[in-house]
Amino acid sequence: MGVNLNDKLLQYRRKHITDSDVLGQVYKILENDDNQEATIELNLSKSHNTKENKFNFDLLETEKIFHLEDIKSICITYRLRFLDSSLFKAEIPREAINKIKQLEKTHSTSLKGFKIMAPSKLFKLKNYDDPLMFVPIRNDYYYLVHKWGNDLSIFRKWMMMPFKNFETLLVAALLFSFLVSLVIPNSQANYKESPINFFILFLFMFKSVIGIIIYYAFAAGKNFNNAIWDSRYVNA
Repeated sequence: MGVNLNDKLLQYRRKHITDSDVLGQVYKILENDDNQEATIELNLSKSHNTKENKFNFDLLETEKIFHLEDIKSICITYRLRFLDSSLFKAEIPREAINKIKQLEKTHSTSLKGFKIMAPSKLFKLKNYDDPLMFVPIRNDYYYLVHKWGNDLSIFRKWMMMPFKNFETLLVAALLFSFLVSLVIPNSQANYKESPINFFILFLFMFKSVIGIIIYYAFAAGKNFNNAIWDSRYVNA
């Protein structure tokens, strides 16, 4: 005759706890878990002026600790925003919630002041690829809670390079004007015989490129990466 492991488990369990006590404990655990999740979702959906959270520093992973200046540099390089999680309009994955719960349990705290690094299109900006969620430690240091989505395109850095600041935009405009001038047949034909013609054509192309950039910047309300990385506004 075989042994029914399910029955054996029940026999052992009933030696130290009743069925009703088991249900009570499970209900309490689930209730506490639901309450914790509700608090986390509330903290994610509201803006907080929290600048620090109480962590057990011995339990922090050093590779997940970043200073605000490091975050700012990445945002400027890849034209990203670093804003409150309350402005994030995409869905926050379940895995991120679970990691927050685990962090709160490990450090015996309730985390607030969540920030997310992501492209502008993922935020509900006022007037209005790849999110990373942070929470403040203190003194402008942030702890990386979770990263989700796909990696940024390897070309994004170079595509966004001209928009870092005025100097990079000017260099990009000069380079683009020079390349366009080179591919125009007349400029190639007369380059050696009459360099001045090429120079005049280059100046004309540069003037045209600058005019297009200025028109686009005013029409679309665009600004440089170093001016918008932590701005809540579209036309920052």
